[in-house]
Amino acid sequence: MELVALWKYAIPPVAGAIIGYFTNDIAISMLFRPYQARFIGKFKIPFTPGLIPANQARLAQKISDTIMGSLLTPQELQNLAKRLLQTERVEAAITWLLKMASKQIKEDRQQRTNSIVSNILRDLFSDSLPRLIKALARRGDFLEEQINQIFDKILLEFQLSDIQAKQLSDWLLDTLLPPNVLRLYIINFLTDRNIQVIDDIFREKTSGTYWVVANLFGVKNSLVRLRSFCLDEQEIANTRLQEVVLSLEVRAKIRNWLKRSSLVSLPVETIKQLRITSQEVVRLYLQEKGDIVLHKFGKTIDWDKVAGILINRLQSSAAVSGSLGAVSKELALILERYLEEDLEKIVEKAIPILSIDQVIIARVNSTSPEELELAIQGIVKSELQAIVNLGGILGLVVGILQSILMIFTTNI
Repeated sequence: MELVALWKYAIPPVAGAIIGYFTNDIAISMLFRPYQARFIGKFKIPFTPGLIPANQARLAQKISDTIMGSLLTPQELQNLAKRLLQTERVEAAITWLLKMASKQIKEDRQQRTNSIVSNILRDLFSDSLPRLIKALARRGDFLEEQINQIFDKILLEFQLSDIQAKQLSDWLLDTLLPPNVLRLYIINFLTDRNIQVIDDIFREKTSGTYWVVANLFGVKNSLVRLRSFCLDEQEIANTRLQEVVLSLEVRAKIRNWLKRSSLVSLPVETIKQLRITSQEVVRLYLQEKGDIVLHKFGKTIDWDKVAGILINRLQSSAAVSGSLGAVSKELALILERYLEEDLEKIVEKAIPILSIDQVIIARVNSTSPEELELAIQGIVKSELQAIVNLGGILGLVVGILQSILMIFTTNI
């Protein structure tokens, strides 16, 4: 009887602890399991599938609403973007990109960069630049300052060297004005009218001994004979003209004159007018023919070769390497100023584009119940076990209280 009485009072605490423990454990398991619905014939067994698998779509929507409503609000995304896009980070990122681009150019085996730069130079010099110059040349002040600088610094003080003066004088006398050409000029100049005019001037304008010679003998007969001589005796006339040039040292005199000549010796007003004329000539030439000349000139250049030389030079340039930091900093500052003004608008536009809420919903829906259970239990495993243990403890306490109540009832 004592053993039966002992079991009578011991069973409630033990049963309560077991029931409380396993009830909570089953309840927690029913949150996730079974993963699929169970059927008896056509009748679906209640509470299948588990609570979370059965409501996974609603759970995904609730998680998305919670995250977007409380965690990833537009203001929070702006703060996140500001922390991410700090000037130092942006500058470092731009520097890295520039270095990677430079490295990619160096490792370009197919010369794509060379081809791109070549096409840009070809379009710029052969097409874009000629049209631009032709348009700008319509302005009255186009290249005014530059032409003045060239005129003042180069043309105004330019003087031929001794070799240049000699070459130019030789060209004048040997190519431009050889004896045969001089003879033809004399013949063309000594027309009947010109001879008569010269004779009349000598008769009217001279005085003294020259007047006597001019009126008694005149120059008309001499000039007529000179013209006849140049016409009838061509070879002899050419030889005599050559001898006159040599005797008078015309070549040396022209060379000395060319060496001493410069625009500085001209009057100030003449220089000013020359400067204005130079501007006008250059402007009109560029306006009328500049685009044609530049276009044809651009067609004669091997732009692929020029682009290759330019790229190689830039790759080895210390100035380019040293300027990466400065360029990165400037670009980062520009981006920072832009973001200060438009970051809020950018975030507002980015949120619908990114569709973060839909990404969250899709991710939760695509997660299998097994993975979802493992994920949740991985986070709150100790808390869930504590609930199970608490159920056992509460069941034990209730059983003890029930046993105590039974003892007092029996004694009474």
